[in-house]
Amino acid sequence: MGGNNILKVLVASSSVIIRSGLAAVLRRLHELNIQPVEISTPEMLEHYVTLHTPDIIMVDPTFGGWFDLTEFKEAYDKLTGVKYVAIVASVIDVNQLKDYQERIALYDTVEVIAEKLNALMQSEENNQDNDTEPLSQREKEIITYVVKGLTNKEIADKLFLSVHTVITHRRNIARKLQIHSPAGLTIYAIVNKLVELKDVEL
Repeated sequence: MGGNNILKVLVASSSVIIRSGLAAVLRRLHELNIQPVEISTPEMLEHYVTLHTPDIIMVDPTFGGWFDLTEFKEAYDKLTGVKYVAIVASVIDVNQLKDYQERIALYDTVEVIAEKLNALMQSEENNQDNDTEPLSQREKEIITYVVKGLTNKEIADKLFLSVHTVITHRRNIARKLQIHSPAGLTIYAIVNKLVELKDVEL
């Protein structure tokens, strides 16, 4: 995210500590220019989205007893392009989170939250221009580590990223290049001089 665009983010949770705490963290991410809106009840959420279209809706899956994301999307199908982020504040079956595009947990650091939101919004920008997308410098770095045989965890450690962010970058790389195997990435990296043959794990 760049420029002066304001990122409108709804933070929906029944817990004032979670809601206000996350909103305070979001305000600290100055490079993302986030305008958080705290939502304390399902009625408030419904009222807001009737009048406005946010960029991101962060919601506790237990919001209002249980937040049915599929039902919500069907009821508010005008909210095209909105990203949905689960606020994971308790033990939740991961199958219940499959419709969310991202998750933020209570133990995530400010840096991890920033990385997740950056990746989330970059994937939106990337989707708008699939055909001529260049790889970012970060994506090139990740490709070089993949072809050298590093795991996602090892790449995350080297680049000071979360494993989830590395996986998101790898997904974006596969989509941009239409290459879905390490062997294909290796050929791409050699042809495009991202690595030398001697650096490749064979």
